[in-house]
Amino acid sequence: MKVANRRQAILERVLANPGNTNVETLCEALGVSEATVRRDLTALAEQGLIMRTYGGAAHVGAREPEPSLEERSTLSAMEKSTIARAALGFIQDHDTVLLDGGTTTLALAQLLNERTGLHVITNNMLAVPWLRNLPEGQVTLLGGELRVGSMSSVGPAAMAALARLSADKVFLSADGVVAERGLCEASAAQAYLKEQMINQAAHVFVLADASKLGRDHQQHWTPLKTEWTLITAGAQPEQLTAFEGLPWVKVHSVSGPPNESEAR
Repeated sequence: MKVANRRQAILERVLANPGNTNVETLCEALGVSEATVRRDLTALAEQGLIMRTYGGAAHVGAREPEPSLEERSTLSAMEKSTIARAALGFIQDHDTVLLDGGTTTLALAQLLNERTGLHVITNNMLAVPWLRNLPEGQVTLLGGELRVGSMSSVGPAAMAALARLSADKVFLSADGVVAERGLCEASAAQAYLKEQMINQAAHVFVLADASKLGRDHQQHWTPLKTEWTLITAGAQPEQLTAFEGLPWVKVHSVSGPPNESEAR
């Protein structure tokens, strides 16, 4: 098979797969060596047609317009409340908690007054009114540029402040979560700040309702290269398969009202 034809065949297989396409699968399908497939994947990635992942590749995804803050506030509201209640179960009194921007993390912020002595570090401006009366608590705001679309602070100043802080746990939101790629975001500034949040926390939690799982309709990514826990609600078993197959991911899938949860 000519190089151009082989690479076109690889591209078609990657584009047809909503998740990660691994090297071994491509070798078997095309009858070529791993070295050949890896060279072809590198060439396709350099053209911007695919994204290389650990052990394979995934498609870049077509960018969609980012929903307004008002739209996001009403989407999956019940699931977000359920996820927030489940996430609260991982927070103990006197923890230092790093809270990302977003409406799902806002739902968690609304519950934090049920814990005592928390130190909450956040770039989530929407959460501030809910953090005023934390029992024996402390709040640190990350300064920076205001991103109006999410009402969160981002940019060099936020990253510089965060570099001097650490947390027991970080709770992250995302536009999408893909098992072997990470968090999908609408802007590079969001993606870079989330990556630093991950680096500054001992334990990483991603809060995402079922509509976010496998979603890759934005083009900026935060890799998840450490152990982390996915807290989700309303997900079908097939949506969780890719996450459950990764040894560094723990899946906490919640069903029913916010006071009922089932860890998978």
